[in-house]
Amino acid sequence: MKVIISGGGSGGHIFPAVAIANAVKARWADADILFVGAEGKMEMEKVPAAGYRIVGLPIAGLQRKLTPANIVKNLKLPALMMKSRRKVQALLDEFRPDVVVGVGGFASEPTLKAAAAMGYRTLLQEQNSYAGLTNKMLARKALKICVAYDGMERFFPKDKIVFTGNPVRADIERMSVGPAEGRRHFGLEPEGKVLLSVGGSLGARSINQMVLGHLHFFKENNIQILWQTGRWMYDEALAAVEKAGVSRWVKVHQFIQRMDMAYAAADVVVSRAGAIAISELCLVGKPVVLIPSPNVAEDHQTKNALALVDRGAASLVKDADCFSQGLATVKELFDSPQRRQAMGAAIAMMAVRGSADKIVDEIEKIIA
Repeated sequence: MKVIISGGGSGGHIFPAVAIANAVKARWADADILFVGAEGKMEMEKVPAAGYRIVGLPIAGLQRKLTPANIVKNLKLPALMMKSRRKVQALLDEFRPDVVVGVGGFASEPTLKAAAAMGYRTLLQEQNSYAGLTNKMLARKALKICVAYDGMERFFPKDKIVFTGNPVRADIERMSVGPAEGRRHFGLEPEGKVLLSVGGSLGARSINQMVLGHLHFFKENNIQILWQTGRWMYDEALAAVEKAGVSRWVKVHQFIQRMDMAYAAADVVVSRAGAIAISELCLVGKPVVLIPSPNVAEDHQTKNALALVDRGAASLVKDADCFSQGLATVKELFDSPQRRQAMGAAIAMMAVRGSADKIVDEIEKIIA
């Protein structure tokens, strides 16, 4: 059994890819799994750390903000795409996979295109409620498309769609820890209110600026915050917390490894609205304030968030309003235990379990 899994660029692509690989290994212990990612992106570090081989492609994404430097980068894209396509073709000839799985990200386009053109079986995993242009194009040759939202026949052939949900990290799907253990893990006081602020694995500037600009809010309202900054804001955040004298309330982390502990410790979560973040939040059943990133294709994070808001399962604050309104919305939730309980129950109703195994079921059907 030989499988190529391609994609990456952020934790939102890498974590489900690794979850799929782990599910393949659980079903076929001798399976040979190879990842294909983008050179210089975080998958080149995270995938080997999970125990899998990865090959990097010299590919980059389209720069949507048209500065002079970005225009130059965009002009180089066709050459990078051709170089990546040739590298993938050679890799496919050598590895000869039974199936090629695309999870989104820069590397998935040249990999899945080359695989389909060479006659290899392909499967797509679409994480978002609004399909991107690349996956819509790749869907023409894919045998199956695994989705996490209803109504995806707007984008894909109905007979190819299988509802599987999004794979998440196993420790979060199991959630075997409780609030007391989570708070002990992070050195938080066992009683009182806890907010978890995450902006994705790379951080989120607007969410970070919101917290940074209102450090005394946490002391004044006696709210403890677990703050994942990402590496770009980490040193600045540490210095600001020390200077403001609020380290008792504000706990700064560059990257939180034990997200199961963090979710368990939290009463309320502030998060971007990436597909995998939402899938995790549904599984843990915590009330959440979603602040969608404006820097994504087709504004798909807002569409992801609205799928929850429409069911009373989340609050939504626009990125532009984050600094002025984000923590006020958080305070409203902390001031209303009934609303927190109702929102937590509503988001838990949207949870999908066993997604990685469901995707492997489709892989098994494809190769049969």
